[in-house]
Amino acid sequence: MSENKIVILGAGAAGLGAAHRLDDEGIRATIYEKHGFTGGHAASFEQNGFIFDDGPHISFTEDERIRKLFHESVGFEVESFSAQANNYWQGHYIKHPAQVNLHGLPEDFVVKIIKEMFEVKVQEKPEINNYRDWLYASFGKTFSETFPMMYGKKFHTLHASLMDTDWIGPRLYQADMDEVLHGALSKHTPDVHYIKQFYYPTHGGFVRFFDGFLDKADVQLSHEVTRIETKEKMLQFASGQVAGYDNLISSLPLPELIALMDDVPDHVREASLQLACSTCVIVNVGVDRENLSEAHWTYFYDEDIIFTRISYPHMQSPNNVPSGCGSVQMEIYFSKKYKPLTNKPESYIQPAIDDLIKCKILNEEDKILFSEARVAPYANVIFDLDRIRCLEIVHGYLDELGIRYCGRFGEWGYHWTDGSFISGENAAQKILDL
Repeated sequence: MSENKIVILGAGAAGLGAAHRLDDEGIRATIYEKHGFTGGHAASFEQNGFIFDDGPHISFTEDERIRKLFHESVGFEVESFSAQANNYWQGHYIKHPAQVNLHGLPEDFVVKIIKEMFEVKVQEKPEINNYRDWLYASFGKTFSETFPMMYGKKFHTLHASLMDTDWIGPRLYQADMDEVLHGALSKHTPDVHYIKQFYYPTHGGFVRFFDGFLDKADVQLSHEVTRIETKEKMLQFASGQVAGYDNLISSLPLPELIALMDDVPDHVREASLQLACSTCVIVNVGVDRENLSEAHWTYFYDEDIIFTRISYPHMQSPNNVPSGCGSVQMEIYFSKKYKPLTNKPESYIQPAIDDLIKCKILNEEDKILFSEARVAPYANVIFDLDRIRCLEIVHGYLDELGIRYCGRFGEWGYHWTDGSFISGENAAQKILDL
């Protein structure tokens, strides 16, 4: 095994997880990363004293081994705090999750929600064919259409009837009626969100959690693969260079990986193109005030509010901003398959700022010190009804070739950071088990 050349594509959480597992066995892999920086989807960027991650990132793993590895990576210089999240709907801010925090919303609306929730609790469960069916059976029609279905359309870019249910897990809290009633009568409710404790590097942004793994492989930045010759086991790069491999681990998005490979059957290529994911326009804003919100992030359900979710990087670490300043990160979602991005990313900056003022997060008097728009072409996997079938085809083909895949867009699943890292470890283990 030590004589084999193991190549890893991508220096994000999954790729570094694979390198870490191999290093544990005394094997030094080579990582090729097309960008000039590491971190992949978990990269961090600094400009004008403001640090923003490539979308909101925090560590909340309950895996003590992974937590220790991440914290060791930053010399245990870590911020730790309890999660606070809320929701915005038609001028109302309510605690998250909404189903057990209805207090303060219009009374007739709350009564209708509770009545329907009670009815679905006592009815026989219907056949569940999609996410819409699951929501109706769990929460009733009014709550479902006002909150999770509306948020899902903004976040996933498609209607709930076109989505599967295999991604839900603990993400949508299942309350009993006592909790619903207490949350309707009082604003003082227990914290039941599935994320309770955050961890974030004190300095340098979220990507610093991976610094400790960079010396566990030969990391080659700015090496964009343009072709994979699977029979010869050769990689071609945009620079004209070539490199061989004996075993290949890829954390690349599956459609990109398949597009690089030679002699791919048409049905496999077509299946890879049917795998859907969202593209996120990330609008980052720095302001001359830090007391912007009591919540670390907020979900937005109104269609006329341009962003789907916002978070506050300065609340994750005070070192993410200049002293006395605040920062806001807004997410606006598109997808190639369901809602293509056709405008320039910069065109969303001012509308996003305007909606911050509309939602009373910013004031007209606040001074904008920094603003930018970034595009994350691969933001989140969309769990549409085509996914399982197409994924079986693509993964089956890669398995036949012995190409290991990992990470959110290699496994095409709902991985958080720790899950992506472990996914990389598991991909490496498959090679070690040969």
